[in-house]
Amino acid sequence: MSKTEHERERNLAVFIDLENLAMGFQSQRKVKFDVQKVLERLVEKGKLIVKKSYADWSRYPNYTAPFHESAIELIEIPKRSQTGKNSADIRLVVDAMDLAWSKPHVDTFVIVSGDSDFSPLVSKLKENGKHVIGLGMKGSTSELLRDNCDEFIYYEDLERQEQNEQQLAIDLNAYLPANLNEKQREVFSLLVEACSALRRENHEVLYASMIKDTMKRKMPSFDESYFGYRSFTHLLEDADNLELVDIERNPKSGTYMVTRVSGEGAADAGRSTEVGTARPSGPHRGRGGRHGSNR
Repeated sequence: MSKTEHERERNLAVFIDLENLAMGFQSQRKVKFDVQKVLERLVEKGKLIVKKSYADWSRYPNYTAPFHESAIELIEIPKRSQTGKNSADIRLVVDAMDLAWSKPHVDTFVIVSGDSDFSPLVSKLKENGKHVIGLGMKGSTSELLRDNCDEFIYYEDLERQEQNEQQLAIDLNAYLPANLNEKQREVFSLLVEACSALRRENHEVLYASMIKDTMKRKMPSFDESYFGYRSFTHLLEDADNLELVDIERNPKSGTYMVTRVSGEGAADAGRSTEVGTARPSGPHRGRGGRHGSNR
């Protein structure tokens, strides 16, 4: 069975203009650019197929190790005095257009820069049917570039998102029963985090396959059997019994869908008992104690 449009996984190519970002950070006196924050947000949107970053790496030695660890290809751009100020921009544009024409399965391009010079690239990628996401800093991003992208993410929002996720983990940990072991807490935290990520992508109904794909992108080693479950279905049923999610059967396929996610904030966690008593009964109800029976 082929996936629906809502379930289809995007294939992303990420192009990072490190020099532009580094200058933006220096002008705002921020700590250095954390590429991991960017990648953690982008895996919520799809599979990262290509990751390239452009810079004169002799000027940014502190970035080479974290970029290598994130499997980002480092493209060396010689000093500006030798090549002119737009050499990195030109190489990035050439590589992006080459990929757009040679790899049709890559449907989403991410331009990590605030430079208005990339606006024509964004327009050309859109002409070729590509979805374009921009990412940059508020203080150093061109409005022309921002408004030309299909989506634009501010780096500062990623920092706030990280704080929100940390708070969510604290709230969720306090809400879960005390008798759960560390593996159970870890997998439920990942499950709720994946569901929240899909909500950020404006998915109203969360299909089980979508949730599992997102969990695997966030944790490539994810396997429900490691956490004590015979199948992903059992994991969802356990989360449902703990009132972390509401699940229903898809009338066409018979597979589960998540229709509501708990624990997305302290207020929701605090209301969990009250909300839980009002939840409608379904075909998977009436199996009290299930979360202790499938391990």
